[in-house]
Amino acid sequence: MTDGALLVVGDVVTDVVARHGGPLVHGTDTVARISTLPGGAGANVACWAVRSGCRDVRLLARVGADSAAWHEDVLRRAGVRPLLAVDDEAPTATVVALVDSTAERTFLTDSGAVLRLSPDNWSPSMLDGIAHLHVSGYLLFAATSRATALLALREARRRAIPASVDPASAGFLAEVGVGPFLTAVEGTELLLPNADEARLLTGLPEPADAAAKLSLLVPKIVVTLGEEGALVATGGTVTGRVPAVPVRGAVDSTGAGDAFTGGFLAAWLAGADDATAAAAGCRSGAEAVTTVGGRPGM
Repeated sequence: MTDGALLVVGDVVTDVVARHGGPLVHGTDTVARISTLPGGAGANVACWAVRSGCRDVRLLARVGADSAAWHEDVLRRAGVRPLLAVDDEAPTATVVALVDSTAERTFLTDSGAVLRLSPDNWSPSMLDGIAHLHVSGYLLFAATSRATALLALREARRRAIPASVDPASAGFLAEVGVGPFLTAVEGTELLLPNADEARLLTGLPEPADAAAKLSLLVPKIVVTLGEEGALVATGGTVTGRVPAVPVRGAVDSTGAGDAFTGGFLAAWLAGADDATAAAAGCRSGAEAVTTVGGRPGM
């Protein structure tokens, strides 16, 4: 394990996960099993990094006063040091995850306080003792939170602290635009898109080709491929492919990508090579789909 901590700048969300065995029926009831759980891409990554061996993981995010105490308590119990800005005007973000019988999910998102994370909530001292900065791409989808994320990334570059970004959402990425997103992540060392995000960022249909192209812009690209595992690209070339871990009894794919990122970062910060870190990420992702919600052991 390297000396120093992992700082995640991201999002805390209240997830409402509705698992329905059959198709949704318009205009009437559909039977579902519904759970209210803590979530959020940034928070999930932080928790999975701890689960995967990081001893010191910190999370900067903005939450509503309505549930700040609950989220802080859950994060602390997971081993994450929360740096939560409490918003008295906007509620904590809420995501309704509709999960079908194949464990695939569709999200309905109310961003709430997440995108109100402001430069006033950031301090350069938050990088003291930090070995790596990870930014959730959700923050790049609104002006206020984007300014905060860019502040963090600039300060990390100034201190020569490596940084990574997860694009977070193909839907939101399409709205904000590829050009602005790629401009925002200039200077980062690591980008972790899924296959859909990689295709969107490059216009190329094959994830391997997309990864190779992206690695000419960001030094290291790790693309998650779901049941096909993950691939790594550097310098315009795919340099590694890792198979997925077989899963029996998948119930919910919510947070599987976050789990991969947390597992990858934990192994990478411990000194693993790219392929070994990707394999660790795949193991975390496989574990994630066997539990409801996006956190380990919830």
